[in-house]
Amino acid sequence: MQQNNGIDKKQMISFAVLCLVLFGFMFYFQNKQTKEAELKAQEQKTEQVKNAVKQTQANNINPNVTPGAIQTASLSNTELNVEFSSLGGQVSKVQLSKYKAYDHKTDKADLPLYLINKNNSNYGFQFKDKTGKVINTKDLVFSPAVNGNAVTMTANYNGAVIQFIYTLLPKYTLDFKVRTQGLANITSDNKADFIWDYNVRNLEKGRAQEQSHSEFSYAFNNYKDYDYDGRTTMDEEKETLNWIGVKQQFFSSVIEAKNGFTHSKGNQETVEEGEYLKKLNYEGFVQMTGSELNQDFTWYFMPLDLPLLKSYDKNFDEILPLGWSFIGWMNRYFFMWLYSVIAGWGLSAGWVIFVMTIIVKLILSPIMYKQHKLSAMMKVIRPEIDEANAKFKDADPMKKQQATMEIYRKAGVNQMAGCLPALVQIPIFYALFRFFPNFIDLRGQGFWFAKDLTAYDDLIKLPFKVPFLGDHLSIFALACTVVILIYTVMTSGNMQQPQQEGMPNMKVLMYIFPITFLFFLNTSASGLSWYYFVSNAINILIILIIKYLILDEKKIHAQIQSNKEKPKAEGKFQKRMREMMEKAQEQQKVQEQQRGKKK
Repeated sequence: MQQNNGIDKKQMISFAVLCLVLFGFMFYFQNKQTKEAELKAQEQKTEQVKNAVKQTQANNINPNVTPGAIQTASLSNTELNVEFSSLGGQVSKVQLSKYKAYDHKTDKADLPLYLINKNNSNYGFQFKDKTGKVINTKDLVFSPAVNGNAVTMTANYNGAVIQFIYTLLPKYTLDFKVRTQGLANITSDNKADFIWDYNVRNLEKGRAQEQSHSEFSYAFNNYKDYDYDGRTTMDEEKETLNWIGVKQQFFSSVIEAKNGFTHSKGNQETVEEGEYLKKLNYEGFVQMTGSELNQDFTWYFMPLDLPLLKSYDKNFDEILPLGWSFIGWMNRYFFMWLYSVIAGWGLSAGWVIFVMTIIVKLILSPIMYKQHKLSAMMKVIRPEIDEANAKFKDADPMKKQQATMEIYRKAGVNQMAGCLPALVQIPIFYALFRFFPNFIDLRGQGFWFAKDLTAYDDLIKLPFKVPFLGDHLSIFALACTVVILIYTVMTSGNMQQPQQEGMPNMKVLMYIFPITFLFFLNTSASGLSWYYFVSNAINILIILIIKYLILDEKKIHAQIQSNKEKPKAEGKFQKRMREMMEKAQEQQKVQEQQRGKKK
């Protein structure tokens, strides 16, 4: 009888040594990162003293207006610092005080986080006067007046007065009222065209990842329905939008119209490099009353934090791309909740993920145990299957398959039982793929050499770009690939070789999968790679425990031999498979007889 080809004790020791080396490597770079952080903190303190007092200059975005005519006004609270420009009377700068932006030069999240700055946002209302001339509030010069937490911007045009009244409120909210007087004397329009041009600023480390998460988002049907648009163009001519926003990976700029936007359309263009990721343009109508534009709006410049988004009760929580249906439910009510509970124990983010992985494994342990036990049993009966393949080498393929199925039946092995764990893990994987790069609690949280668990770690930098891989190698992605390869080696013993020419070698395909997985993980969130590193390491330990402590190979062989001597009632699955094979054989015989008659 052949020896089982499983992992022996030497391989167990090798695996343990590998894990120790990986953990030692991680601790080394954690200490290195801590020292770098301390030096950076000292540099920041010095820089803050130098820049304690700095004059804010307004940028001239209209070539027909002289720089000296532009004034600015500011409002601030604990959450937002907002600046307004007299040119267009619009918001010219928005800083989120509690967050930092990633600096590609220092490889640190140490920059002020501006959603709006350097003219990347430009909006206004457009209508025509009675001569047909186009009037756009973006081109008008307003006079600012500050009163407490409110700024009133006033402009005059041919005797008409246009006022923008901004009031800074808590919860990242800026109330925006538009009031006009005398506008009916110069225009006969009953609606104004709201135009908003927005360039998405690069705020995170993973450019491609943040770029893919940047898009239009909007709600309609009294806030009940939500949609997003990552396409080149958007067209919502028939819907009345309650709000329209530009979503980024962790932040969003949204304007809400109390009476809605109609005939909405827009487009977006990807920017390949530089400080911007995408250019988005939006255009929609707002209703005028008696040719006067008296409408109420609200700006929201907010982090995509789920409890905060839900507190508005405007369907903002749908902005978070946590996945559809059951996937989104899993992220909202399980993974986010579980992370928050464990984080409450005082653990760092990386160890929270470690504990999360173990808990998820425990929850799935009943079905995972069946999968691992099935894998181990398949290795045990491998000699029996090889013997059947050799015996029916030149026989009809159906007979060979029937002999194989008979071995499975007598050993009590149900191959279909191995499919359930795989099916269960597919939605979990997709949920985690959505969870790690979109959960703001993980943003900026470092672990060992990964400076941000929502982005890739790039400790190993390449001097050139590799297609589909980039200009770096992620240590977490490499470590995850290694354990997946080990797991594949341990579980591939039960994989049958192709029985007919032209059929693919499944073992080869199984080994290719972990390599292709490296290309996927290398630019993904390092938290995802860390999770699957721990998950697959646990899988390996479970297999070793089952093989050496639980599974009795001699007992299984004895059971197989005993089953050969006595008939065993067929299960539903085995009976159905036998009937299908018999029908297939009958059809094959009929076809051969028909071919013989034709000859």
